[in-house]
Amino acid sequence: MTRQEIDTLWFKAMHESIKDNEDFTRYHFAALVAAAEREACALEADYEAARWPYAPECREPCEEIAKAIRARGA
Repeated sequence: MTRQEIDTLWFKAMHESIKDNEDFTRYHFAALVAAAEREACALEADYEAARWPYAPECREPCEEIAKAIRARGA
């Protein structure tokens, strides 16, 4: 994650805190960072599934991994 992405998440956390009339907490920011990291990992699994040169059923493990990663944030 780049410094600019972190700054963007920081400002998003501050904006959402102000919008919801609550104090800014580092936990809110940490949750946004964790969600971004989960999505980055899931995208890597999607990428591996898409570039797999063999039969489609061989892609299923990577697709399941991506689905499991995304489910952790729900």
